[in-house]
Amino acid sequence: MLVDSTNKVAAEGVPRTSNPLYGDRKLKLATFGSNVKSGCAITSGEGALPGDWPTSLRIARLADAMEFEAIVPVGRFRGVGGETDYGGTSFEPYTFAAALASQTEHPMLFSTSHVPTIHPVLAAKQAATIDHVSGGRFALNIVTGWNKIEIEMFGVPMLEHDTRYDCAVEWLEIVKRLWTEDEPFDYEGRFYKVAKALLKPQPLQSPHPPIMCAGGSPKGRHFAAKYCDMVFTGFERRATKDDMAKNVESFREIARTEYGREIKVWSSAYIVQGETEAEARRLFDYFVRERADTVGADNMVKMLGLHSQSWSKEGFENLKQDLIAGWGAYPLVGTAEQIRDGLQLLSDAGVDGLVLSWPGYESGIEQFAQKVLPLLKQSGLR
Repeated sequence: MLVDSTNKVAAEGVPRTSNPLYGDRKLKLATFGSNVKSGCAITSGEGALPGDWPTSLRIARLADAMEFEAIVPVGRFRGVGGETDYGGTSFEPYTFAAALASQTEHPMLFSTSHVPTIHPVLAAKQAATIDHVSGGRFALNIVTGWNKIEIEMFGVPMLEHDTRYDCAVEWLEIVKRLWTEDEPFDYEGRFYKVAKALLKPQPLQSPHPPIMCAGGSPKGRHFAAKYCDMVFTGFERRATKDDMAKNVESFREIARTEYGREIKVWSSAYIVQGETEAEARRLFDYFVRERADTVGADNMVKMLGLHSQSWSKEGFENLKQDLIAGWGAYPLVGTAEQIRDGLQLLSDAGVDGLVLSWPGYESGIEQFAQKVLPLLKQSGLR
């Protein structure tokens, strides 16, 4: 659907069945973190994202040309220090999505929204605006907020972990009501109070834009299963297909048995591709060992509350490497065929979709388009 929505679309709404996130492709794909300098990699290696708009736009157009289902930005307001100050240079997700609306035709445009950083009335309004500008392609990735130095920039306290989800429930209830209700309403909760709230125009999508959340804790899992359409989970590199399948099914089971709902389960992967496996390994070493921002990575480990005492020496080293290479995503390192096989494994484990990143982002996604995408089509994944 092109971005200039017609009067008919505006009158009838955009049904969920037309949403690419709910299309018939077996494995949905999205770019991840293309709004941040270095993307998802804590590295100074040549080819890491420079953090400028022309490069982000080229990546979005490549994703569009490949008919990726979504573009998912990362929400960052402060860097972590170190050589690259990872996360310190980024584009704001709502305006990033709005800007891409006029430059793309196919993918859903996510905004990653940290609950404490934006009032729900404003978030609902911005989302509805982007949905109209894009012809019904807005989607929301809701984050409760975990980075204390970022949250404090907004003059609000960093809430205790489970309390953040209680706050997110109220935030999302207000947003959904604004998206769907035709009469003004009052809302008074523990965290938010609104009077005679009303939103016009409401989003084009019916019943409302899709909502994603990454929830790994028990509280987070139940929040995603009850309130969201998609849940985002991660896998360790040592996980077997059975391990992955159990992880995926655990989310579906909570949604079905506790809340009578069906949800989609997504995960993440980073890709380092070479003509040979040895070439891919050398490229991995270049980004993750030779040119790693080790100070930035150590700062990130501390901020995330990760402790080496909880891991084997090898396991903790793997964790740090995956954090440097792609924000802790599942590693796909090798030839085009090996990457295809890895994507097939994740799909066979029950994953509905993946957000992808590359340490060498632009050249990496170009290689993916040339060599991996045709294999995915041959395999029936795309």
